Amino acid sequence: MASRTSRISTATHPVLGVRALNRATLARQLLLSRAEMAASDAVEQLLGLQAQNVKPPYFQLHARLAGFRPAELAGLMESRRVVRMVTMRSTLHTHTARDAFILRSLVQGARDREIGHFRKGLVGVELERLAARARAFVEAEPRTMAEIRAELHREWPGAEPQALSVAARCLLPLVQVTPRGVWGCSGQVRLTTLEAWVPDVVEGHVGDEQSPEARLDGLVLRYLGAFGPASVKDMQVWAGLTRLREAFERLRPQLAVFRDENGVELFDLPDAPRPDADTPAPPRFLPEFDNLLLSHADRTRVVPAALKGRAWAGNQAYCTLLVDGFLGGLWRLGEEGVLTVQLFGHAADAVKELVVEEGERLIAGMAAEGGGSVRFGSIRG
Repeated sequence: MASRTSRISTATHPVLGVRALNRATLARQLLLSRAEMAASDAVEQLLGLQAQNVKPPYFQLHARLAGFRPAELAGLMESRRVVRMVTMRSTLHTHTARDAFILRSLVQGARDREIGHFRKGLVGVELERLAARARAFVEAEPRTMAEIRAELHREWPGAEPQALSVAARCLLPLVQVTPRGVWGCSGQVRLTTLEAWVPDVVEGHVGDEQSPEARLDGLVLRYLGAFGPASVKDMQVWAGLTRLREAFERLRPQLAVFRDENGVELFDLPDAPRPDADTPAPPRFLPEFDNLLLSHADRTRVVPAALKGRAWAGNQAYCTLLVDGFLGGLWRLGEEGVLTVQLFGHAADAVKELVVEEGERLIAGMAAEGGGSVRFGSIRG
């Protein structure tokens, strides 16, 4: 009976088609037109940048911000105003230091469940003691994961080394210290705690009396501001969390409610941008693992059903090209500044001209000095 009632009430809500959802999401993601915004503000607006690899956060901002140059984000990394750490979906993200503190605490339950998958390798290990031992070790000086694993294995020789390091990563808010993550620099992944890396930010939250429910509700509103309109399941996919329905229900009175063409209930901020479905969407070059493509349960608002899986080969993600707001091709930027673009299907000459223009902007802003060129070719079979 409850599900029938839900279907009846949902049926009264306005319907948003795929193109309307696409344009609304692109507007929140700063992809309909480049924003005149500081990089730190953009990182906060987007609730972080997927950072599996070092360079993608820089390309994500180039696609979204007017006049962006890699040195701006690099400077934020070096000054510790932004950090790299594991948060949503147990993957690395670049966050403002403040958001790193907020988000890491909200996803702790998911990290605790992750430890459960390794419980057979942790027999006899007291997790509270492991966390204290690991914290002291990495706060003495930043350590590699291999060093953390070896240190913990000395204390618990009967445990599985990989399980020990996973437990440390899940129990502690570990950040990757610079120069890792800085444009043009190289360096091993070395880790310390968020508290040790940005103590002023953490101390600013001491005594914060917000309840866990209030913090979660705030995150729901911010998610909708960055990725909405969206369903409960959409946010659960983005965050790697479950059982978020309660938070949405608490907020329902202050949210706008829609449904998609399949009848799925979608929530949104009442005053958030929802441009006309025919609003022009210029080509945009996105790096691998861009959150635009990973933050909804139903990805057809960006990835047409016919192209599902085309941006991946096994565990390898390709850099993607948006054409008219949707996945329309792949790209690769070579060391010589040669940008190779593979379009999916036929494209009119006018569309190709726009792609070349955007590609030249990418080369000028992100490639090595000395120029480059755009060519159409094959990235994958």
